[in-house]
Amino acid sequence: MEKLATTAGVRARMSRQKSRDTSVELSLRKALHARGARYRIHQRPVKGVRREADIVFGPARVAVFVDGCFWHGCPVHATWPKNNADFWREKIEGNRRRDVDTDDRFAEAGWLALRIWEHENVEEAVERVLDAVTSRREQHGPKRRSS
Repeated sequence: MEKLATTAGVRARMSRQKSRDTSVELSLRKALHARGARYRIHQRPVKGVRREADIVFGPARVAVFVDGCFWHGCPVHATWPKNNADFWREKIEGNRRRDVDTDDRFAEAGWLALRIWEHENVEEAVERVLDAVTSRREQHGPKRRSS
């Protein structure tokens, strides 16, 4: 891989970017928990698919991904860096392709991949998540254990 022309400051800033437990993700989890939702975090819910969801509602088969506007190419807030433009365009477009592939693979396995953008209002995002979880629970009905 070719070395990118960049500054020490940019390298340091990018290396500090969190990939999990971001402030947006923590706010969403806190608001969901306050509304009584119970979930797992940072799990790979679909066997054979090496993709980790940020929040997982197992019985409802809903996997929530909190996507950063820069890293996932938000249609509203995406920015395209001028330095190393080709590298960043390929990186972000690759992330977008992987997100679509993830959504498709999860759907094939009976899961709903729900994407929340980091810029979304937390309360609106909570409503979307809870609506999806409630709808899917009603759709699939309660699972009964055999004795």
